[in-house]
Amino acid sequence: MSAVNALSPLSIGWIGAGRMGCAMAARLLGAGAAVKVWNRTAAKAAPLAELGARIVDSPSDLAGCDVVFTMVAGPDSFLDVTTGAGGVLTHPEQTPGVLIDCTTISAEASAAVRRAAAARGTAMLDAPVSGNAKVVDAGKLSIVVSGDRAAFDRARPLLDALGRGVSYVGEGERARIVKICHNVLLGVVAQSLAEITVLAEKNGIPRRAFHAFLNDSVMGSAFTRYKAPAYVNLDLTPTFTSSLLRKDLDLGLAAARAAEVPMPLAAQAREIVQGLIGQGYGDVDFGALLVVAAKAAGLELAPDDEPVGTGL
Repeated sequence: MSAVNALSPLSIGWIGAGRMGCAMAARLLGAGAAVKVWNRTAAKAAPLAELGARIVDSPSDLAGCDVVFTMVAGPDSFLDVTTGAGGVLTHPEQTPGVLIDCTTISAEASAAVRRAAAARGTAMLDAPVSGNAKVVDAGKLSIVVSGDRAAFDRARPLLDALGRGVSYVGEGERARIVKICHNVLLGVVAQSLAEITVLAEKNGIPRRAFHAFLNDSVMGSAFTRYKAPAYVNLDLTPTFTSSLLRKDLDLGLAAARAAEVPMPLAAQAREIVQGLIGQGYGDVDFGALLVVAAKAAGLELAPDDEPVGTGL
């Protein structure tokens, strides 16, 4: 029996059919779950309808579901689809059993919705994820979860169906802090990777050769491998945009100020990403950090047109 079928007959709602939301909902549909979907731009949910999802007109149309997932752009969108007009927590007669939010947002915004959910009798789980849509498709998504333990145990088979790793870190908003820490590291490592790639190429070493060595070394990682197409082929098709990375760096620095934790590297990375956006790279993949680093070094990059693997 599959993980999803083990939860039958739970009804599942999904809010947000962007790159990540669409890929994640598709995994549940592929595992045999019955899923209802709402997205602000209905056309973006069409691929899910082709997989068997039922598209609804409003988040409140999902209020009767046992479990509702949200994967939206940020805290404002999360507040809107939950507690705003027509939100999933505003239906006069129904409320979800469990609300699972996979968005990267602040602990404060999360806590506000948690209180609203609790007032309606809905348990809320914070479940931000690590990876992009390609990682989801490969079944290698990682999820960190906090909130009510009984709700987590009930939703665990669904979470397991979304990826390979689910880590429960306790009550409340702890998963938010874990994910924010993760994405701060993402920004710092991405900038460092751009700098050393430029250093290698300016000394005559082809990017492909440098990244092949790096990815096979002790410093290689799932991240350096799946970013190889961006850095080697200059493929800036967005998996995670520079603007979204700036948002997460801002969240991390705000959390650091609240906890009186100095983060000088993260602060510098944030300003570098700001400069990236100022130069017009806000809506492309944050791998554009390489392009800006090369310009600063007086290096003109050319794409390597031979396909490079992602390691996924």
